[in-house]
Amino acid sequence: MTTLITNIKELLQVREISIEKVSGKDMQHLPTIKNAFLLVENDMIADFGDMTNLPNINADKIIDAKGKMVLPSWCDSHTHIVYAGNREQEFVDRINGLTYEEIANRGGGILNSAKTLQNTTEDDLYQQSIPRVKEVIKLGTGAIEIKSGYGLTTEAELKMLRVAKRIQKDFPVLVKTTFLGAHALPLDYKNRKDDFLDLVIDEILPKVAEENLADYIDVFCEKGYFSLNDTERILEAGKVHNLIPKIHVNQFNAFGGVALGVKHNALSVDHLEELNPEDITALQGSNTMPVALPSCSYFLSIPYTPARQLIDAGLPLALATDYNPGSTPSGNMNFVVSTACIKMKMTPEEAINAATINGAYAMGLSNQCGSITKGKKANLIVTKEIPSYGFLPYSFGNNHIDSVIIAGNVIY
Repeated sequence: MTTLITNIKELLQVREISIEKVSGKDMQHLPTIKNAFLLVENDMIADFGDMTNLPNINADKIIDAKGKMVLPSWCDSHTHIVYAGNREQEFVDRINGLTYEEIANRGGGILNSAKTLQNTTEDDLYQQSIPRVKEVIKLGTGAIEIKSGYGLTTEAELKMLRVAKRIQKDFPVLVKTTFLGAHALPLDYKNRKDDFLDLVIDEILPKVAEENLADYIDVFCEKGYFSLNDTERILEAGKVHNLIPKIHVNQFNAFGGVALGVKHNALSVDHLEELNPEDITALQGSNTMPVALPSCSYFLSIPYTPARQLIDAGLPLALATDYNPGSTPSGNMNFVVSTACIKMKMTPEEAINAATINGAYAMGLSNQCGSITKGKKANLIVTKEIPSYGFLPYSFGNNHIDSVIIAGNVIY
């Protein structure tokens, strides 16, 4: 099956040679080809270039993209898309003045979601997750990371990851899975945190590894949740089972979690709403990708990740949704890109780089997606007719996607 897209107004994120990520000043550069074509063979990008150099191709399907942009699909490296129920009442509680921490202390927050999920069957959990997965695909996401963490018991954590693996099998998007057993402390372990860590390390983790349910291991490293020592215990245990670290860190407090992530060669450190100079120094020269989650900042009215500090220090940055029922009930990467430009002062070029190639890096998928490169997956967004790619973040709240192509097939 061959698909030829012709008369593309501008083909974005063109990389003749595959790269892993872009950093610092290089994030300002978004390579493009105007008046372009793109050839897809089966599920792969086979060729692209200027329309004046279009070879004689007898394609099975031809798409005329006159006036439209084509870019790689979004790479969302941080989600909790597999969950049960919702937390709309807590949304109202926050409007009425309660803080995120106060809600959590009342048994809300993550513990609320965990209780609901524990009482949900695996099949029901899968059925609840399907509409969300279909929704984010329609919104242009072609690669997604899915975390556990709303189970907090052995069976519930395994249930979440099994559902994530079913999504990986049943949908054409690229999926990576993360074991986030240490997301919160269950009520039964309120004064027995070491016992809960023993449960995560000695019971749940080996079963996750035995069933090959996760690529990565994650921890909510935050005051009131899990300390630096707790985090190190979890990461060390994950390494025994060949799980690569990814850490929730610096959402509310900065106290050394970033440096700890770098020490353990974490693939990414995510949130970073609070940041200090020591964190930036720790990241410089490392292979760890900082990941910002602006939708979370928007929803909780907390600070935004200081993107300018990171990028101006020569560092890379990825953008992701943090799709979850409590702090970011949205998987819309288009909104994330717009918010990064509006609230974090990122340029359109930086934001698109952060949401494509750098997002792919934060999932270990740079060699498969995130750029228009021969041999990569044909996961693409075709926009509606728009004046420029800067219009995508500028005209926020509007749907500028004409069609989504995943693994070479037009699915929306």
